[in-house]
Amino acid sequence: MKAIIHTRFGGPEVLELAQVPKPTPKDGEVLVKVHATTVTTAECKMRRGEPLWGRLILGLRRPRRKLRTLGLELAGEIEAVGKDVRRFQPGDQVFGFTGFDIGAYAEYKCLPETASLALKPVNKTYEEAVAAVDGATTALFFLRDKAKVRTGQKVLVNGASGSVGTYAVQLAKSFGAEVTGVCGPHHTDLVKSLGADDVIDYTTEDFTANTAAYDVVFDTIGRNSFARCKGSLTEHGCYVPTSGLNNNVLQLWTSIRGGRKVVTGMSVRKNDALAYIKQLLEADTLRIVIDRSYPLERIVEAHRYVDTGHKSGNVVITVAQTGLPGGRDPTLTRPTT
Repeated sequence: MKAIIHTRFGGPEVLELAQVPKPTPKDGEVLVKVHATTVTTAECKMRRGEPLWGRLILGLRRPRRKLRTLGLELAGEIEAVGKDVRRFQPGDQVFGFTGFDIGAYAEYKCLPETASLALKPVNKTYEEAVAAVDGATTALFFLRDKAKVRTGQKVLVNGASGSVGTYAVQLAKSFGAEVTGVCGPHHTDLVKSLGADDVIDYTTEDFTANTAAYDVVFDTIGRNSFARCKGSLTEHGCYVPTSGLNNNVLQLWTSIRGGRKVVTGMSVRKNDALAYIKQLLEADTLRIVIDRSYPLERIVEAHRYVDTGHKSGNVVITVAQTGLPGGRDPTLTRPTT
């Protein structure tokens, strides 16, 4: 089967299209024929071997053999199942998250039936469904489960035009919050169209320097810190970062001290969240933002684009040519509206 591999850390050019053995599902596993995957900032960092402490997991000098094929999100069809599998059967259309068992940049991927997989929304293509996996479930986890956003609160989303941020704006609004989005000048209209009550262009205004106070500051890109954002929080507000080892220590410290606090964590199992997102997508109450779509053979170009840091929403990789709504060529840029 075709797969994208990298045998060294570095720029997009280290990614290569290769022929590798097709996997066979073991007991309790399913074999997914992958129709679509994505390129995320996280995968670009893994490709570069960043952060350096991450190489304890990724490989010290070169990628570990099991981690040479990247890919965190997938949408596809169950082709075969191993012994004792009950959740899925051949022919099921699914979308989900590989978690630590990366490898969605390939025509086939085996996963445990207990993995973060769910039946695909019936009204969405594989390309659309895959763009609503990690970003949507991550935003749901941090806003609903960790920050417990509720009606009447003020929420600021830093990185509101990204794969997590576009869903965070919509979900926070659905929970009844007043939402402020922070993004670049080229994405302000997009963020407004997603329902943001106010939009801050970070190139002209630093939200940490103004007098506004928020109940929740959701930092989806990790370029701020609790120290910088503390002054932008209400008396009992919380700073919610999606990453950072030091934030785990700050969460413990601020929970003991009281007042403004850090709230963070990691969602490993996403089955319940995927089921919730599936309902919203089938009801057409959650909008999917796809910036660009590329075929698997142009994965280097896709990584190069994501590395610019200027994507909006998601960048999708079409693995199996199933087509897009309206017959659009999947190698072309897709509108963000």
